[in-house]
Amino acid sequence: MTNPSSIFSARLIGPAMGDAVRKLDPRQLVKNPVLFTTAVIAVLLTVLLALGGEGLAFGFQLQLIVWLWLTVLFGTFAEALAEGRGRAQAASLKATKSELVARLPGGQTVPASSLKRGDEVLVETGDLIPADGEVIEGVASVNEAAITGESAPVIREAGGDRSAVTAGTRVISDHIRVRVTQEPGQGFLDRMIALVEGAERQKTPNEIALTVLLVGLTIIFLIAVSTIPGFASYAGGNIPVAMLAALLITLIPTTIAALLSAIGIAGMDRLVRFNVLAKSGRAVEAAGDVDVLLLDKTGTITIGDRQASAFHPLEGVAGQDLAEAALLASLADETPEGRSIVALARSTHGIATSSLPSDAEIIPFTAQTRLSGVRSSGALIQKGAVDSIFRANPDATNGGAAAELRRVTEDIARGGMTPLAVARDGRLLGAIALKDVIKAGVRERFSELRRMGIRTVMITGDNPLTAAAIAAEAGVDDFLAEATPEDKLALIRREQEGGRLVAMCGDGTNDAPALAQADVGVAMNTGTQAAREAGNMVDLDSDPTKLIEIVGLGKQLLMTRGSLTTFSVANDVAKYFAIIPAIFVVLYPGLGVLNVMALASPQSAILSAIIFNALIIPALVPLALKGVAYRAVGAGPLLARNLAIYGLGGLLAPFAGIKLIDLVVSGIGLA
Repeated sequence: MTNPSSIFSARLIGPAMGDAVRKLDPRQLVKNPVLFTTAVIAVLLTVLLALGGEGLAFGFQLQLIVWLWLTVLFGTFAEALAEGRGRAQAASLKATKSELVARLPGGQTVPASSLKRGDEVLVETGDLIPADGEVIEGVASVNEAAITGESAPVIREAGGDRSAVTAGTRVISDHIRVRVTQEPGQGFLDRMIALVEGAERQKTPNEIALTVLLVGLTIIFLIAVSTIPGFASYAGGNIPVAMLAALLITLIPTTIAALLSAIGIAGMDRLVRFNVLAKSGRAVEAAGDVDVLLLDKTGTITIGDRQASAFHPLEGVAGQDLAEAALLASLADETPEGRSIVALARSTHGIATSSLPSDAEIIPFTAQTRLSGVRSSGALIQKGAVDSIFRANPDATNGGAAAELRRVTEDIARGGMTPLAVARDGRLLGAIALKDVIKAGVRERFSELRRMGIRTVMITGDNPLTAAAIAAEAGVDDFLAEATPEDKLALIRREQEGGRLVAMCGDGTNDAPALAQADVGVAMNTGTQAAREAGNMVDLDSDPTKLIEIVGLGKQLLMTRGSLTTFSVANDVAKYFAIIPAIFVVLYPGLGVLNVMALASPQSAILSAIIFNALIIPALVPLALKGVAYRAVGAGPLLARNLAIYGLGGLLAPFAGIKLIDLVVSGIGLA
């Protein structure tokens, strides 16, 4: 997060001051009705002063007008400063985007901006990837530091859930063929630039509701103030328009109105700086209220590449025979699992075979058969899920070997690993244990989510035994095993029907429907294009435990808005004690007892309240941009803490501030 000193750096303040003046354009200012009302009042008093004033001292009226304009300027400055914080990052991203060129399959080089969805490009070592897309051929190491800030390279390869690549990232080894999946101007770089510049930021439902409330309060106070001249006339007196204007400005919630937009922009900006791309502010707010978090196991809780850890031959089968059969069945398998089986067979049994016989017929894996293998010299070797091996070899389902295989695979599953059965010519040889590696630190992070009141549910296609073991190791609260895309959707809908907000983390194409249904769908940047398009957030670092920080940022956004609203309302209450007695004491001398601050004069009280009303806005800008600190504690203690700090603080600060300003104003003769 940015500290206050960097917020008010010269490189930010200069442009923000210019933008603040440009935002005085009524077409822009009307988007903030409270500041617009303040500007209208300032214009009215300026015109009245030009026409000769109302019998009040010229200097007093001029000061009121100046401070009213400053109130408006400070409000537009807060928004401009929040927007300006993203400009340096946007400039860097634009520079990266301007460098992108694409090499077509024929060798021709064209600007990346001319690429269309479906085009194919070649990217070699040292090249920048010209557009968002999917790897359709090859495997390469990619440096994504330009997007994620993380210098460690990642592997991108054709097929599977690690095929998506992002424009502006650099290939540092090998070469790949990429199919473009974005339309011109709609890639991740374009979205990030628009987001950090605030060009596409829409007000969130919470922000809109608060704006409606502020407008309602403004209308109520405007009506109330407009009735005062009638009461004054009835009492035999007259209150100048300048006094009424000052009363209105101190009554309406100018402080939170001036900071509201800046709070929203800063919340989105913090998310971008945390390497999370949110497609809407609604998602950020929803993250702050999440009750249930669903996480896909593979690639999210686990590293994603299951590794062969052991061979388990059946009784009467030599370990060498099982390992050799598993190796032959895996030589043509280019998945990480297949490569790990080959490596394990070579390391544990010294098998040197590196290629299949010339007459070998490869049996590819399919979703229907759920097995693969090879046929060579009349022998058929198969490996796959236990049930699939039994379906393919019905004669092997009975007898002692089948019972032993079931026992062995159940033991493997209970240990949190995935079993693969191996058979040669219908004879069961044994099983291979594939181990999912839990990502470092996830157990501790899930404990933190639990303290935040969020229930975690792991979703996996594994059998219940394996799922239970991994869930226990990872520390999640619950799990859904043997889950299909339909099962994930049904679970999310059940939770939502129960009134809970659901967040979903995933990276595969089969996660896309659930990501789209969830209130907060966080897709991993390493995942498929379908997943990234379905989610309303994309984690550029592909760290599923980052949802803790996303939830924290969402809660921080809501808390900042609520805390400063509380401060603003309490602030106004204190200002009433300064300005109401000052205005009405001539008509109703008894109101003098409300002058608890013992302010020097009615004019000094009014001017001091208006000055404080203006100055409190820039004083709160650092807090609005940095955000109120969030702690993973219960809602009750958190509410009590914020009320004590921002409610009581908002009540006491104006008493001290207005009194201090009154001493200065009266001391140097400004009123």
